[in-house]
Amino acid sequence: MPPLPRAKIIAIFSAVGILVAACSTPNTALAAERYEIDASHTHVQFSVLRFGFADTIGTFTGVSGVISLDSHAPENSSVEVEIDVTSLISGDASRDEAVLSKFWFNAGEFATMSFKSISVELDGDNRARVTGDLTLLGVSKPVTLDVTLNKISMDPATKRQAAGFSITGTLNRLDWGMETAANFVGRDVTIRIEALAHKIEE
Repeated sequence: MPPLPRAKIIAIFSAVGILVAACSTPNTALAAERYEIDASHTHVQFSVLRFGFADTIGTFTGVSGVISLDSHAPENSSVEVEIDVTSLISGDASRDEAVLSKFWFNAGEFATMSFKSISVELDGDNRARVTGDLTLLGVSKPVTLDVTLNKISMDPATKRQAAGFSITGTLNRLDWGMETAANFVGRDVTIRIEALAHKIEE
């Protein structure tokens, strides 16, 4: 068999080198996995002190969104969530109606609120501080949430890969223009979220 021309040998080694480099370089686009929030197993809860006696608690059940988890560079992960304000449940129908009125959430004009992450700061193996823009009453302001990744595994009920999170945070409602009864109802609102998301097969 005659020897290969020098130019062809160089071309072969160049191709091999490119292939090796491509295989050894992390591809964050491929590494990121997208998870869709499961509204039936996700609860967005808020609590606020009422007249100094006890916290009033409300839960939004209408939640949708996508979480992008980057296993190679977790700080590049992201989340976008939309909440149906009218899905509020507080345990009292008359209170729900009042809270959804123009004096509070003004659901007639602003039927949704949203959160879009802008940064993820790792705080341990399974914890992070996620800062993002919360849009409420037409106002967008940054808020930081403490996020714990509880588990990533196969969900035995759905037979799909799932991720579970516990999330907490605090915000001042006046920053978003919710100023009703500021002297009687707490300004600081505590947020607690339990979220389940299933991997999107792409």
